[in-house]
Amino acid sequence: MFQALLNKTKGDRWIWLIIILLSLISVMAVYSATGTLAYKKGEAVEKLLLTKHLIFVMMGIGMIYIAHLLDYRYYAGISKVLMIVTIPLLFYTLIFGTNLNDASRWVKIPVIGLTFQTSDLAKLALITFLARMLTKKQENIKNVKESFIPIMGSVCVVFVLIALANLSTALMLFGVSILLLIIGRISIKQIAIVCAGGFVLLLFVFFLGPRRKTYMSRINTFMHPEMQHSDKTFQADQAKIALATGGVFGKGPGNSTQRNFLPHPYSDFIFAIIIEEWGTVGGIVIMILYLVLLYRCIKIVTRAPKAFGALLAAGLSFSLTIQAFANMAVAVGLGPVTGVPLPLVSMGGTSMIFTSVAFGIILSVSRDVEENANALTKEEKEKVKNKIIIGEIPAIA
Repeated sequence: MFQALLNKTKGDRWIWLIIILLSLISVMAVYSATGTLAYKKGEAVEKLLLTKHLIFVMMGIGMIYIAHLLDYRYYAGISKVLMIVTIPLLFYTLIFGTNLNDASRWVKIPVIGLTFQTSDLAKLALITFLARMLTKKQENIKNVKESFIPIMGSVCVVFVLIALANLSTALMLFGVSILLLIIGRISIKQIAIVCAGGFVLLLFVFFLGPRRKTYMSRINTFMHPEMQHSDKTFQADQAKIALATGGVFGKGPGNSTQRNFLPHPYSDFIFAIIIEEWGTVGGIVIMILYLVLLYRCIKIVTRAPKAFGALLAAGLSFSLTIQAFANMAVAVGLGPVTGVPLPLVSMGGTSMIFTSVAFGIILSVSRDVEENANALTKEEKEKVKNKIIIGEIPAIA
């Protein structure tokens, strides 16, 4: 049965293996981390959240399967529509969005009552749009009016709209955009202008934006934890305790104690819980999985026959791995506290769905690479057969 299911999947087998392993780790880690809710609110809440998470994990794998069967060129056609939808939606989120943790990042979906983070859609929309624009403008990529301004405009608008509510996500997306511009052959001078413009926008958001006090407080807390009140360093302190008590091999699955103290141990700080239960060895395994993912995606990029596929796979893979290492850096105290989830591991419905779509698109590009390689191989074999028939190559009995 497993072999039959495997035969129906296409694309890089290593990426499929990483998806399965991360999904299994996610279920185990979330099951353990939600124990704090059972402790505080009763077992019914724990079971409800775990069931909900399992449903989203299965939905995510289903989305990966569907997305990887679609031709990735299809996403070039809808990228413009996604941008047209995304920008007004980001405006709407800032003004009318659901406010959680002093930030308007979520929009409530009517009827079903679920909320989703619009920045997840914006990341997918901007990366696909940039890949399309950079491919389309390759013939006059150095032209400021026809190429640079439209590309720069889209990056800046999305950056500001996300940064006003979620600076960490905006900075990561801006970094991915710069990497795509470099791969897309934008001139160094123009990239320098983009970086300078981004820095000016960052200063505007940081010092004049509605969440400037929150951003400055988090930076001060990270840079000078000894000068802060204990309530400001509470999350970071509890995460450090989880890391310290985990040791090399951890306390064992389900034996975390810091899950009862850490805010959001099943989402933002799930990596700290993983290290507490599985030790440094478990944390290293997670890091290796994401590094292997990046390596396999780079191989896809270098072998992709079309520029759009290469740029699309590069942008999405950079986005996933940068987000993963940002989450892990926060958990181990190497960065200020942010609300960035660990891709395909943290609990979160819409994050899981959009992450799964990104994986599916990468696998779609990989599937196209494989099909082109197989077609080329068949063509080469046919040429060899023809040469044997006409006597150019001696046939081997």
